[in-house]
Amino acid sequence: MNKSNVLKKIVILALILALPGFLYYLLTAKGKNRYDPLPYFGPKELAKTSHLVNGKSIPDTIYHNISDFNLQDQNGKQVSLKTLTNKILIVNFFYTNCPNLCNQVNQNISKLAAEYAHNKITKFISITVDPQRDGIAALKQYSNKFNADSTRRLFLTGDTSVIYPLARQGFLVNALDEGSGNFVYSDKIMLIDEGHHIRGYYSGTSDDDMLRLDNEIKVQIAEEIRKNDHSLY
Repeated sequence: MNKSNVLKKIVILALILALPGFLYYLLTAKGKNRYDPLPYFGPKELAKTSHLVNGKSIPDTIYHNISDFNLQDQNGKQVSLKTLTNKILIVNFFYTNCPNLCNQVNQNISKLAAEYAHNKITKFISITVDPQRDGIAALKQYSNKFNADSTRRLFLTGDTSVIYPLARQGFLVNALDEGSGNFVYSDKIMLIDEGHHIRGYYSGTSDDDMLRLDNEIKVQIAEEIRKNDHSLY
């Protein structure tokens, strides 16, 4: 191998190693946003408080957020927003006996979760809409299909009195038992920030949406790091 090829490989390697830090600098340099933050979804209202922008008083906005809940994961551990403090959540609904759609969505999520395996502030959460059949043992068996790391990829079950209102009133998506083993549920994946606000909806069966989700997770990570001084890894 000649010196020119060796030099080229060294330069390429140096660029690869430097790129993440350089992108982070561009996004957060000097404490200022270098990107457009993600939108907030759901109802919102003006608060009684305000803040100054260029000397002008601007009313604060109260954005819709997810209320706390109590569910159990595939290992029987209690999961709530209190146990998910300071986490970015990527959430979807499913049930283990559904046709291929659920498997496709959860497979796409598992691929994405693998990319963030070493990231401390992301959690990937799938909530069953059929908790009567999808108990802890069923979720454990189902999660094994995806080689899910239970510290980062959670499959949750609980009572329908918690799950259905959480879906409709919290995540603003459909979840309904039509009877005879048929369920209405959304194939959407939701991106939730550390303040429990909805920042994005994505079709779990769309390659384009999954790519957009990947990109927007990175944007949200940068926002949370800037606000909270997290360590990315």
